[in-house]
Amino acid sequence: RRFSWRQLADTVARCAAGLQDLGVGAGDIVAVQLPNWWEFVVVALAANRIGAVVNPLMPIFRERELSYMLGFAGAKVLVVPKVFRGFDHAAMAHGLQRELPNLRQVVVVDGDGGDGFESLLLSGTRRVEPAQPPRLAPDAMAVVMFTSGTTGSPKGVMHSHNTLLACNRALAGRFGLSGDDVLLACSPLGHMTGYAAVMLLGISLGATVVLQDVWEARRGVTIMADEGVTFTAASTPFLSDICEAVAAGAPRPAALRNFLCGGA
Repeated sequence: RRFSWRQLADTVARCAAGLQDLGVGAGDIVAVQLPNWWEFVVVALAANRIGAVVNPLMPIFRERELSYMLGFAGAKVLVVPKVFRGFDHAAMAHGLQRELPNLRQVVVVDGDGGDGFESLLLSGTRRVEPAQPPRLAPDAMAVVMFTSGTTGSPKGVMHSHNTLLACNRALAGRFGLSGDDVLLACSPLGHMTGYAAVMLLGISLGATVVLQDVWEARRGVTIMADEGVTFTAASTPFLSDICEAVAAGAPRPAALRNFLCGGA
């Protein structure tokens, strides 16, 4: 699915109203455990528009990690896929809801019941436009993202609108990026690399952002070639996979200028 900026803006405005109708307001936590799907982008932008805080969650997390993270953050809404890579996220989310008193609503992407994403968040006619209150304080918390918790419980890292914008400006300047660039989000949006260093970076530039939900190297390289991708960011295995795929005959991503490599 492809969105123009106008279509994205309209969808975000409707989703922001839908979140308000669920009782979400300034400072509330909206947790999003989605793959790199367009719904992730819409919910994140809509939550921030009404002053809520986005809590991105990796799709690989299960009950043990989620019960801690959702409980610690006090998430009010959790957005999940119905099924992703053969796992029933909706059933897990509803099971967790019974244990977490602050979690008022589970929203299911591709859900066909009363908890469905389309019916809950996009079916209304009301819109929240950018000029409407509340005015966002630049230093207010915009995102809380948990670390992996390798040696203990995960830590909730807090980012404000200012810190995220500073990250975007620094990356755009260092890599010489503009609205003419095409960014590939193959690193999960549930991780700061995919969320800030690709998705938000592309949005702040007014550039094109392409989402790949399941990393498969040949498919990724083909997307890069077909869409004219100029920038992406991911960990070292992705870079190795890209090189090996091209060596094995995959299309060469000729427009790719920059790969922001972190980790490992």
